[in-house]
Formats: sequence, C-alpha cells, structure tokens
Amino acid sequence: MHTLEQLRAGALASHQRVNIRAGLTEFPTEIYQLADDLEILDLSGNALSALPHDLPRLHKLRILFCSDNQFTELPSVLGQCQSLRMVGFKANQIRSVGAPSLPPLLRWLTLTDNQITELPESIGQCVHLQKLMLAGNRLRALPPFLAACQRLELLRIAANDLTALPPWLLDMPRLAWLAFGGNPFCADLEAQALAQGGASLPDIAWSELQVHELLGEGASGVIHRATHFADGAAHDTAVKLFKGAMTSDGLPRSEMAACLRAGRHAHLIALRGRVSAHPQGSDGLVMDLMDAAFKNLAGPPSLDSCTRDIYAPERRFDLATALRIAAGMASAAHHLHCQGVMHGDLYAHNTLTTTHGQATLGDFGAASLYATSDSVLGEKLQRLEARAFGCLLGELLERVDAPAALHPVLVDLKTLQARCLGDLPAARPLFAEIEAALLKAQSCLNQ
Repeated sequence: MHTLEQLRAGALASHQRVNIRAGLTEFPTEIYQLADDLEILDLSGNALSALPHDLPRLHKLRILFCSDNQFTELPSVLGQCQSLRMVGFKANQIRSVGAPSLPPLLRWLTLTDNQITELPESIGQCVHLQKLMLAGNRLRALPPFLAACQRLELLRIAANDLTALPPWLLDMPRLAWLAFGGNPFCADLEAQALAQGGASLPDIAWSELQVHELLGEGASGVIHRATHFADGAAHDTAVKLFKGAMTSDGLPRSEMAACLRAGRHAHLIALRGRVSAHPQGSDGLVMDLMDAAFKNLAGPPSLDSCTRDIYAPERRFDLATALRIAAGMASAAHHLHCQGVMHGDLYAHNTLTTTHGQATLGDFGAASLYATSDSVLGEKLQRLEARAFGCLLGELLERVDAPAALHPVLVDLKTLQARCLGDLPAARPLFAEIEAALLKAQSCLNQ
C-alpha cells in the first residue's frame, strides 16, 4: 500500500505498480509523473466516481483496479487506453457499460457486484477476452454477440436475473470454467438441495463446537479447525462459516446448496452436519478435518497467467502419482455431474493432494446445480467441464518424469488430454469415458 504523501514527494518514481487507498474523491494528477513506468494501478477502496479524460497518458498501463468506489458507469476513457488488458470495477454502483469503455486489448474484465442490466454489443469485438466476471448484477439475458469472444475461458454469471442459459454459450470453443448459480432458473433446485440436505444432515449446535485456529479463508467464508463434543466424545472437525456477502463466483447460499447436493464421495471432503444456533445467525457446515499431509496442488492464476494456475518451479511427479491425482479428480467430477452439480472451478489450486497422489476436490464457491433429468444440458455441461479437466491433466503431464518404457502410456494420456481440450465441445469425452481411460492407464502401469 502506498500513500498520497509518497506520491507527491516523488518517492514512487520508477514504480511499476502503485496501490493507493486514501479516501480519494478525485484522480491524483501526480500519477502522470509515473507514466513511463506505471503498469499496474490499484485505486480500490476510495470514493472515486470518474476518471480523467487524459488517462491514456499512462501509456504503459496494463492493469487498472477501481473496485469499491462510487462509479455509476464504466468510464468510457478506458477504451482509449491502448495497453490496458485487465480492468476491475467490482462493488461499485455501475448500471451501464458503454460501447466506448472496452479497451481493444481487454483480456480480463471484472464487474462483479454492480447493477448492470445489459452489455454493449461491442463486447463481441473483445477478441482477446479470456476472463469475464459478472456475478451479482441484474442481467436478464446474455447478448448473442458475446459468442464472438472465441477465447473466453472463464465466465461468472451467477446471481443475476437470468431465466436460462443461452444454447450458444455451451458451444463456445474454449469456455472451461462457468458459474451460473443463484439465478432464477436455479432457484427451485437450490431450495430443494438446501431442504433435502438439511433433512439428511444433522444440525450441530454452535454450543457443541469449540473453534480453534484458522485453517483457511476464501471469498465465501472462513474455515477453522474445531472440536465437536457429542455422545460423550470429542471429534476433530473443520467448520466453514459462510460470510453471506456476494463473492466473485456468486452467492454463498448457492455454494452451500451445491455442497449438500454433492453428497459423499472418496475424493470430496465429507460433511458431518450443518451449523445451527450460531450467535450471529451465520450459516455453516461441519466437515471432516483434512489430514495435514494434504496440500494445494498449485497456486491460483496470477495477473499475468489470467486463467492458468501457478505451480512451484520444482514441482514434478512420477507418472503413477500424476495418474492417481488425475483419476481422483475425474472420479469426483463424474460423481458431481451424476448429482446434477457442475463444480465450475475444476483447478489445481482447488485440488488437495498428498505426495503419494491422494487427491480431494474442494471449494464449491463456483458450483452450479442443474436438473439431472435434462440429459442434453447435462452432457453439454460435462463436456464444458471436461475442458477444465484437460487443462489440469495437461499441467500434470508437463511435470511428469517417466522412463522410456512408459512413453506409450504417456502418448495415450496426451491423446485423452487433446480430446478434452478440443475446440468442438460435442467431440469431448464425458467424465465416465475420461475416468475409464485413466483407470486403463493405471492398469497398464501395474502390469
């Protein structure tokens, strides 16, 4: 975090990244002194409602964050910033997105938690767009010209006013991560999951829990280690308390519904009950406590990688370990789709693994429900998520050390990966086929 005093004193000269939160109501003109170096500007958490018409003077600016301000429209001057690739205006009061406001090289656009009712036709000209975050707005439909964004890989449209998914959306060639929960067409399914899950899972009173250290925190909630005192015994557990606010992926209520619908599976974290009688009325889930041997397979995408996870440079696997991880994730995804759940965020950073390849899929923040009776929709959603799995499988294979004798197995796995990544969604395999192919590869290793 930087200060206005530092900026005005010239202490930020040559900085490529500047982050100022100082209750700003106007854009600090001193920032122009950094024009020859500044690439990332974060003015989130201020009280700005406009940007200056000469913002393009920041000719190297690649990334601009103005979240948690007071903008009511996406500034049109952004479209004149020729180097701008990433724009974040989360949690403002934006009602309109004008055609001139979209930069020509736009790659990542975040407009979560605003009041947008429609998108401009010009978004179809954003041919570099890979990541579009629109959860928590008032969109009643997705414009068909969005289909022209052929490089779009991640789309968040949860918690809007959508009455259906447009058919063309699931035919987009590179779309792999999709969240659509919390829309009117999902409401009945989510209510049903919450009701049925509540009936099948016991309530665990907050007074029965002793909460210990923080294990992790995400956009939707916080997870603590806890002890559950019941039947005269103490049980080690984990407790996730939902924050209740809009996240980049959608609503915590939708996440809870997906967790309950998912049920039990060897590669999912088992639920023990729902928190009841919390003093602040918070919703929560009591889960099995994961063994400390489980670690995240990779880190989340960076500003530069956009949609690709970040692995430790030294991370390598033998083929058997990589296969166990991949087979576990395919099995989990197959199970979820059998329950009418699309994970929506099938990534290495949401995969917990041990050094031996035991794997568990976590974080249901982007999960969405669909009717299992709609086989056409179900297959399309599976083939969309198969592309996400193809990315994960490819990342594992890139880091595999295998002797020459195992190269035929590697060739088969790379063929499977290529099919999962195919630009024609209808040609991608369903998860039953993916799982079978991985089990076959494992059996070849054991021969």
